[in-house]
Amino acid sequence: MRSNPAGQPKGRKVPARYQPAGFRIIYEDDHVIVGNKASGLLTVAAAWNKENTVHAALNEYVRKGNARSRHCVYVVHRIDQDTSGLLIFAKNERAQESLKENWKSTDKVYYTVVHGTLAKKSGLIESYLFEDDKYVVHSIDDPVRGKFSQTAYTVLKETPRFSLLKIDLLTGRKNQIRVHCADIGHPVVGDEKYGRNTVKYARLALHSRSITFTHPVTHARMTFAADVPEYFHTLVGHWEDRPVKGSSETNKEEQDLYVQ
Repeated sequence: MRSNPAGQPKGRKVPARYQPAGFRIIYEDDHVIVGNKASGLLTVAAAWNKENTVHAALNEYVRKGNARSRHCVYVVHRIDQDTSGLLIFAKNERAQESLKENWKSTDKVYYTVVHGTLAKKSGLIESYLFEDDKYVVHSIDDPVRGKFSQTAYTVLKETPRFSLLKIDLLTGRKNQIRVHCADIGHPVVGDEKYGRNTVKYARLALHSRSITFTHPVTHARMTFAADVPEYFHTLVGHWEDRPVKGSSETNKEEQDLYVQ
């Protein structure tokens, strides 16, 4: 892990042997944990899987093997099971409450690879999102039933088949990026729920690249970034991915340990 920029609280380094499987902790202090989730791992428990989650792994981590310990982590936000990248957890209820209260000021950047080439190389996708009783999210015109959602995008690279997009997630609805990309006719590669299912891809090409938030105690603005998985390069080739300004990033050696 690279050292935090000046002005950010200093966290503790977590040795590799203590890192939870599928979740590389890149920052920890007495109030928050920030880490990089592998694709395929749930953030929190679901009806079909209550054990193999980041939340469960971090609870085990903070209890340090003591089954009687009451230490636990608190969920602040989630990313989809097949999405990789950054997640923040709180280590106490006060920190969780502060992070949620200030969530609108949190900046979230994603990278995704989508099918095809976009006529507009940057833009803003807006709609009201509604989840049906089969847990499928749709864009609708009804502001009463749906939640207003905004996704800003910029094309970073193109090939004859795919486009690499930088996404500024202006609102954080369930499946938002995936639905909005499908809405404009360019679904995320590997999206079996909203995309094109004629070809089987190794994983969903969606990654939470960076996150900037206000620390719940010091109120410092903190930025962290997680390197883009190598799989993205297999789809669109290599590009110069500049480090996110003011961030602490996982390095390549660490990334290869847990992100496919």
